[in-house]
Amino acid sequence: MSNTVVNNGTNPSSGEVHNHRSIYSLATPMRADAFLLSEDEKIEQIAEKFADIMGILGLDLRDDSLRDTPKRVAKMMVLEHFQGLNPANKPAVTLFSNPYRYGEMLVERNITLHSTCEHHFVPILGVCHVAYFSNGQVIGLSKLNRLVRHYAKRPQVQERLTEQIAAELKLTLGTEDVAVFIDAEHLCVKTRGVEDCGSSTVTSHYSGKFQDPQVRNEFLHTVSHRS
Repeated sequence: MSNTVVNNGTNPSSGEVHNHRSIYSLATPMRADAFLLSEDEKIEQIAEKFADIMGILGLDLRDDSLRDTPKRVAKMMVLEHFQGLNPANKPAVTLFSNPYRYGEMLVERNITLHSTCEHHFVPILGVCHVAYFSNGQVIGLSKLNRLVRHYAKRPQVQERLTEQIAAELKLTLGTEDVAVFIDAEHLCVKTRGVEDCGSSTVTSHYSGKFQDPQVRNEFLHTVSHRS
């Protein structure tokens, strides 16, 4: 069982997505003073506040197993799960000329995706498939994985994540011929509330040549084929 959300027509230069129903910003909501504190200062303050949360829950932080938990959680948030919030952590992208004049679809499939639901701060786990047609240059393959990881490593909703990845690829590659497909399980659905362990959420973005049903179907066949 899956839910599908399709958003097309991204304008990377404006940072907005336009469709027949809405106009909304692609930017992750951030405060103007988001980067005034250093990473060490953020870790220290988050650890203090998380210790307060644990105390409110009634946990005894004098216990050997719990004593360092606030610091561990704070470091995980700043240095791992939410490192994509800091633009300084955005990976440098390497572009190469296309001397072989490869003009067919280039697909990177089954990119591991680990993100965090911004509504409940629990994991989103899945895979991302991306594809594009070269506009004279190609991107280093590992950079596709790193770009996906950068936008995933922040509090997210899957729809925004899909569009952020698509917009970044368009801007970097200088082409509208981009496809992004994400299939992910949300632990806010699996482990709380309805506790449905059988569903996943599918979001996709198709622009340029991928709006042609034949090209889109070729992409979908490629990412679903098991070698």
